[in-house]
Amino acid sequence: MDGIHDMGGMHGMGPIEPEENEPVFHANWEKRMFAMNNAMPAGIRSIDESRHARERMNPGTYLSSSYYEIWLDGLIRILSEKGIISEEELTGGVAPKPVSTPRPALKAEDVDAVMSKGGNYIADAGKPARFRVGDKVRARNIHPVGHTRLPRYARGHIGEIVADYGPHVFPDASAAGRSDPQPLYSVKFASTELWGPDGTEGDYIYIDLWDDYLEAASDGA
Repeated sequence: MDGIHDMGGMHGMGPIEPEENEPVFHANWEKRMFAMNNAMPAGIRSIDESRHARERMNPGTYLSSSYYEIWLDGLIRILSEKGIISEEELTGGVAPKPVSTPRPALKAEDVDAVMSKGGNYIADAGKPARFRVGDKVRARNIHPVGHTRLPRYARGHIGEIVADYGPHVFPDASAAGRSDPQPLYSVKFASTELWGPDGTEGDYIYIDLWDDYLEAASDGA
């Protein structure tokens, strides 16, 4: 979907001001938020469902919220929509229902190893690849109402396939509860193609894009 979360290339947001020696967490509640989010079993929601839940946050609230406040808003939304938590439980009107099959607690000394392992979204098979390395492609000018990983600033622009990573879970489908694996490519875009005269000659941006995001383009297109 087109929302405030897709800020790449937008003007008027002010400079990026990195915090020197920024801590991993700024408050203890952020640690708890991180733990709660990662305690959710994969069967309850996928990473793409989580992202789409955060994308649907009120735009004004999104801009005034911290990173983990956005996580909290998205987690509440997705658990509410799936009927896992009620409004009465959230407001403290009734006691939370215990999980019927709780997961074993993750030991503190195992957290780094588990988190560094990450998830695997490579598929054994999927939709046949329509493109090869070296092909010129155009990012489709689409505006889906659901989740997508195709950034607005790349839509309608021409790039070149520089790598084929093979079939991967398609995030647009995954956010809707499906898998629909398809080829994932690395696509190279010239800075001047994306930003016109405001780009820098000789600079390139590499974006990982799925097959359905692309269409064939000739050199002269």
